[in-house]
Amino acid sequence: MSDEHETTSGRDETDAERADRNWNELLQEFRVLQTGVQILGGFLLTLPFQSAFGDLDDQQRGLYLGLVVLATVCTTLMLAPIALHRRLFQRQQKLRLVHAGHWLARIVVTLIGCLVTGIAIFVFDVVVGRQGALIVGVAMAVTVFSVLGILPRLVDGRRSED
Repeated sequence: MSDEHETTSGRDETDAERADRNWNELLQEFRVLQTGVQILGGFLLTLPFQSAFGDLDDQQRGLYLGLVVLATVCTTLMLAPIALHRRLFQRQQKLRLVHAGHWLARIVVTLIGCLVTGIAIFVFDVVVGRQGALIVGVAMAVTVFSVLGILPRLVDGRRSED
């Protein structure tokens, strides 16, 4: 890629400026994601210290532990761009960093969608039972898939290859 000013994107910026802007946009997205995961993770981490936690059955405990693992995986993946940035810092590799951050963001958003769905299932299972949890789980899965998968494609107006 050249370092000339690009006019086809509608912005008057060099490749390096575009990479910097894209990296900053990714960081803003990760900040939003981080807040959500921290809230969900905090919610999950307080549950074992509640007196009713002992009343959970084996399936509920298994789901709970799976959700804790999922929340910690999300948190860890959100740290990866920082580690990558530290590794590639001042090595003129911003474009590589942006591409890696893009894929990590897509993975994290998908996993957070699974986490939100799982938490809804868990709460409904504990409060109203398995049938209610199944209904809410299906509704949440459809909602998450629609908002995270279908809506961006509709707004984009075209199918992308990334």
